[in-house]
Amino acid sequence: MIHHFHTLHILLLKGAVISTDTRNLPSGCIFFALRGERYDANTFAEEALRSGAAAVVTERKDLDGKPGYLIVDNSLATLQQFSAFHRKTLRIPVLAIGGSNGKTTTKELVGAVLQKKYNTAVTKGNLNNHIGVPLTLLSITSEHEFAVVEIGANHLLETAFLSELVQPDYGLVTNNGKDHLEGFGSLEGVKKANAELFDWLKTNGGEAFVNADDADLMEESAGLKRITYGQSQGANMQGKPTQGSVFSEVYLTDGTLIRSSLFGQYNFPNLMAAITIGKCFGVPDADIVAAITEYRPGLNRSQVSEVGSNTVIFDCYNANPSSMKAAIESFVQMKADNPVLILADMLEMGEHAENEHKAMLDYIGTTGINRVILTGPEFKKADTENRYIVFDATAETKQWLQKNPIENSTVLLKGSRGYKLEQLFVG
Repeated sequence: MIHHFHTLHILLLKGAVISTDTRNLPSGCIFFALRGERYDANTFAEEALRSGAAAVVTERKDLDGKPGYLIVDNSLATLQQFSAFHRKTLRIPVLAIGGSNGKTTTKELVGAVLQKKYNTAVTKGNLNNHIGVPLTLLSITSEHEFAVVEIGANHLLETAFLSELVQPDYGLVTNNGKDHLEGFGSLEGVKKANAELFDWLKTNGGEAFVNADDADLMEESAGLKRITYGQSQGANMQGKPTQGSVFSEVYLTDGTLIRSSLFGQYNFPNLMAAITIGKCFGVPDADIVAAITEYRPGLNRSQVSEVGSNTVIFDCYNANPSSMKAAIESFVQMKADNPVLILADMLEMGEHAENEHKAMLDYIGTTGINRVILTGPEFKKADTENRYIVFDATAETKQWLQKNPIENSTVLLKGSRGYKLEQLFVG
């Protein structure tokens, strides 16, 4: 297999890109035929070669011996092993970012700051799983001077496995939240899973960036060489969030005010992480400020837009009890005129779904926000007192809004990706 890796690596160094999708086959690429629950790309191995792939990694034994094909027992495992092989050839700093909430936003902010000084490879979108991480690693070229790799997980030992592929020099865990409880089992399971990144760094002499305001993260990273940030006295980089703005802003101890276009004070730690990492790696202060000020959120993450007569906060890429409560808290702190909450079910809660949705409605009842529209069977089941407007699906919610339009209001959209709440105010 090592011989095959050397052969593939020569292609990679010559500019070949990795593809796992026959709909996107750049000429001269290396195609990995992956097998999934609903598809088997091995059936397209020959088509991939005819379409211009320089090499096809496939499990098809009937193609053994034919030029252009590398026959393996497991294409996914080979992709992962090849990415680790490539990682070992890199001689640049690699930062891994994991945690429950805010991984992608933090990764984007850190990447924007580092890009001011270094040619930085950054995970695209949220390619942070057992397939996405190898693809990210294999996209790093000899021209890059720094790499920021996002790590996601939905079960124990996944972060440990991905850390072994990434082999980070530096690591950051954003927080511990109630995400993927179906896979982790409990909040304690979440903490244990996220700490796997710290464990890898401890074993391999890495360094961590840690939110000093988070007692759990400080405890879990004890014994590590670390650089801390936050409001806490003694943090290596200290700052404070401003109050009352729709956007997240940071006051540093030297009096510098850094404004962002991100909604919500829950983004304060994410901004502090980017500032701290930038300073640690010598990015000039003015460039750090410019990077954060210029950054525009995408993919329905903490986005604020004017839609008709309304101000709409699109924070509906994903949701769990921790992130939803944080978003609502920030929304309340805005003290906006005519606030409206539009929420959808939090998925992947497993046996915790009923209690978590009930608890969320109880919390909403304490906020003083009366205009609340809910979508999804879990919220419908939880609203036993019929306090709010509830629909089973996003399409039904959209139909109701078309007949009962919201005007001159500030609206927060928050829900799991499966509900695509952004459709309520676009298209």
